[in-house]
Amino acid sequence: MFPIKYLLLPLFIALGINANPASEEIQVGRYSTMKTLPTTAQQNIFATVVNVQFDSSITTVGEAMRYLLEDQGIRLAVPKSKDHQVYTLIALPLPKVHRSLGPISLRHALETLAGPIWRLVQDPIHRLVSFELCHVAAHEEGTSE
Repeated sequence: MFPIKYLLLPLFIALGINANPASEEIQVGRYSTMKTLPTTAQQNIFATVVNVQFDSSITTVGEAMRYLLEDQGIRLAVPKSKDHQVYTLIALPLPKVHRSLGPISLRHALETLAGPIWRLVQDPIHRLVSFELCHVAAHEEGTSE
């Protein structure tokens, strides 16, 4: 008597079912396959392409950043001390030219909102982002006295 696997093998071949579960592609149609790997955006949230137009209720850079991050599972980290430089950034008015961004990666959208003197800082463990002044800008700020 034949084992059942020999009876099912022609059926699997006819239906196009891949018997190898470790395969990185599955057949989803007669002539179509699909990768079973996560997309780049799923692996790196900051690679997600966004296309956003901020409405008139969003008036500051901080509000715009929070809006971008709200569906991504990431929060904007703000220091407890209001004397911190990040408060200066998030309180700035949102420039009119930044009311419409995209298509652009999430990382570049955040960096665009912040401006060139700010560097994006990530905390992947707690899923937080913040900004710090670039070393050149911080050094120039300290020597201007």
